[in-house]
Amino acid sequence: MNVLVLGAGQLARMMALASKPLNIEVRAFDVGSNQVVDPLSPNVTFGDLAGGIEFSDAITAEFEHISHDVLAICEASGKLYPSSQSIKTGGDRRLEKTLLENANVANAKHKVVATREQFDEAINTLTLPLILKSALAGYDGKGQWRLKDLSQADAIWQDIETFIKEDTSDQPQAVVVEQMIPFDREVSMVGVRSKNGETQSYPLTENHHTNGVLSVSLAVDEYQSLQKQASEAFEKVANALDYVGVLAIEFFQVGDSLLVNEIAPRVHNSGHWTQQGSDTCQFENHVRAVCNLPIGSTDLVRPTAMVNILGADKVPDDVLAIPSVSVHWYGKTKRAGRKMGHINVCGKNKPELLTRLTKLASILPECDFPEVAEYINQLT
Repeated sequence: MNVLVLGAGQLARMMALASKPLNIEVRAFDVGSNQVVDPLSPNVTFGDLAGGIEFSDAITAEFEHISHDVLAICEASGKLYPSSQSIKTGGDRRLEKTLLENANVANAKHKVVATREQFDEAINTLTLPLILKSALAGYDGKGQWRLKDLSQADAIWQDIETFIKEDTSDQPQAVVVEQMIPFDREVSMVGVRSKNGETQSYPLTENHHTNGVLSVSLAVDEYQSLQKQASEAFEKVANALDYVGVLAIEFFQVGDSLLVNEIAPRVHNSGHWTQQGSDTCQFENHVRAVCNLPIGSTDLVRPTAMVNILGADKVPDDVLAIPSVSVHWYGKTKRAGRKMGHINVCGKNKPELLTRLTKLASILPECDFPEVAEYINQLT
């Protein structure tokens, strides 16, 4: 079978690697060059989108912010999974909030704002502090503002107004104003849904962010009551979208309850640990689902953590001397803050995993991995 991925970044690359043992060929549509490329060797090209659609038995996506024109063309082929509506929903916080409300999934109180009048109404209706997020094109902490005091309102609105006017998205831009949640921690769930509606969920993962970007994910399968809540939310969202493939949901944990922060209709950074921590990684399961193959096990086979490599193009060789450590590079050119790769660490139990994580943190340069050692020390 053949799969075309919309987007030619690291997620397409890892889908291609996971597909090789299944004898499935993966190509990627580079939205920048409008060329179909080999995701493992991007200099190798195969023509345009039309040729990629003809080549493929299934089409999927590695990110949400894809031209609606491209999505329409792919959906018309009858090969696009998940649907264009699912992909659009993940890329537009207005659609996402509507989905969550209609599916009766708990999330933060919010208002959609595109004018000063709506902005003032949101401030008067919701309780400060507030977080404001661009409806389109916001990710990794970008396109966000925090309103903690009314004295900030004029300056923040001026900034938002300029942002909206200068936006180049192919859809009208707006801002979603949310009541800030005093959460205990951030967790996420990656799950998969097949074409026949079967759903499976990976263990709930604890996440730590540095400067708005995910830096560490920890999967230890010890949050059973929360796991049930998260799985129920996943099923509601996936079924409401008639979803096919891997879907990620990010949550805020507040006491014994979970509130959805956002969804991602694709394989996700917080699920990279599955490459070494599960029998079937998220990348293989996504390809299985869109190709209408049986879904593989999502069980945790050993406690695992993932550490992102951000803006660095090397790590000390001593990292590889730690047992059950795997380094995954994305083949990218170095750039500050860029996701260059990740490190997976495993242990036969949580104490062993934390021991190995502590050793890893002692080796990694603090300048390239800020807060990682501090976070791991809190776990121990």
